[in-house]
Amino acid sequence: MPEPTPDTLMPLCSVFRRFLRNQGLKYTVERADVLQAIIDHDGPFEAEELLLDMRRRGHRVSKATIYRTLRLLQEAGIITQALFDSKQAHFQLIYGKQPRDVMVCMRTGRTIDFHSEELSALRDRICRELGWKPVGHRFQIFAMSPERTEGEQEA
Repeated sequence: MPEPTPDTLMPLCSVFRRFLRNQGLKYTVERADVLQAIIDHDGPFEAEELLLDMRRRGHRVSKATIYRTLRLLQEAGIITQALFDSKQAHFQLIYGKQPRDVMVCMRTGRTIDFHSEELSALRDRICRELGWKPVGHRFQIFAMSPERTEGEQEA
């Protein structure tokens, strides 16, 4: 999976700027800082985790700014909600990355990333049939792994 590079950053900023301009909104320093923090983060993250990380790095950012910017980044197609647990939504950068397919164990919370050419082909076929242009996808399987948690007995 290719990681964002400085070359990817420029188009990513441009995509976000264009989206905001079309919404009648401005590309502020705070929004740019949130976007950069997401680019610097590796893998899924929670909004609270992003907030704490940015504050540790010396950014003065509010919880409201984080949540509003995350919503705008989702609407722009730059990030997506990745996984859910019982407490908090997780987000992940998707712009400029390969599709992320993942299996989630409902018992242990363990995740496994995988790639399936068949899923990509199915996505492309469905889009073609409906006259859409595919740009990516996210596929999650919720299942039970064969692993046992501590204290769990076999049935």
